[in-house]
Amino acid sequence: MSATIIDGKQVAAEVRAEVTREVEAFVERHGRPPGLATILVGEDAASAVYVGGKQRACAEVGIKGFDHRLPADASRAEVVALIERLNADPDVSGILCQLPVPGHLDGVELTNLIDPDKDVDGLTVASAGRLALGLPGLRSCTPAGVIRLLDAAGVAIEGAEAVVIGRSNLFGKPMAQLLLERNATVTIAHSRTTDLADVASRADILIAAVGRAEMVRGDWIKPGAAVIDVGINRLAEPPAGRSSALVGDIAFDEALAVAGAITPVPGGVGPMTIAKLLDNTVQAARLQAGED
Repeated sequence: MSATIIDGKQVAAEVRAEVTREVEAFVERHGRPPGLATILVGEDAASAVYVGGKQRACAEVGIKGFDHRLPADASRAEVVALIERLNADPDVSGILCQLPVPGHLDGVELTNLIDPDKDVDGLTVASAGRLALGLPGLRSCTPAGVIRLLDAAGVAIEGAEAVVIGRSNLFGKPMAQLLLERNATVTIAHSRTTDLADVASRADILIAAVGRAEMVRGDWIKPGAAVIDVGINRLAEPPAGRSSALVGDIAFDEALAVAGAITPVPGGVGPMTIAKLLDNTVQAARLQAGED
C-alpha cells in the first residue's frame, strides 16, 4: 500500500484562482479591491521574506497591498498608532502584524489591537472566541488550509477520530476547534501525553505540528489514516534518496507505506497558508461591505 500524496501546491493554486474571481466580482460591486496591510517591525530577514511573499501574492490575485515597514527601534506608541490608523481605513480589509516583533514590543498585545473584522490571521482573542463559540468570523490561515486539504483529498471528517499533536494557540487549538466544527471526535496530544504513539495510532486523521524532525514514525500511524504534516525542519543534509534537507514532523517514507493520504514537506500545508490569507482578506472585505 502506498498513500495518496496530497498536493498542497495544486490545492493552493485552486484557492488563489477562486480568490482572483472573488476579487474581480468585489471590484464590480464596490469599485475598489480588497486591501491587505502588512506591518513589519525591524529587519528580521526571514520575516522580510514572508512579508514580501504575502505582498506579491496579493498583487497576483488583485488585492491591493499596503506594505508598512518600521525600524527595529520603533516605539510601542508608533506601532499602536499605525494599527489604529489601519483599523479606521476603509480601503484596508485585513491587517497582519508579522511576528516576531523586537523584544521591547509585545506581539500578543499588538495583535489584539487589530479590529477582529480585519484580523485575517485569526489570532486575536475575539477571533479565538468566535471560533470556540462557533460564531462566524475569520479563521486562522494554516488550520483553515488543512481543512481545505482534507476536503480536497476526499477525507471524511464527520465522525472521524482526529488527533492533533501540538497545542499551540497559533495552530493546535484552532485546528482542533475547526475539526470539532466538522463533527470529528478530537484529541489534542502534546509533550506530556502518556504513550503518544498509542494515542496517535487511533487516529483516522493525524495532524502533527510540533517542530521536531520526523518525530512521528510509521508504526504510530493507523493503516489508511489521513496524515497532515504541518512541521518544517531543516536537517544538516537531505535524507537518503531525497533532494531536500527540509523535512516535516512525520517520517515521510515510513508513513507513505501505511497512510491512506499524506501531505509532503515541502509542498503540502505550506502553500495553503498564504492562499487562505488571501481568501480571508476577501471574506473580511465582504464582511465590512455588509455582505452576507
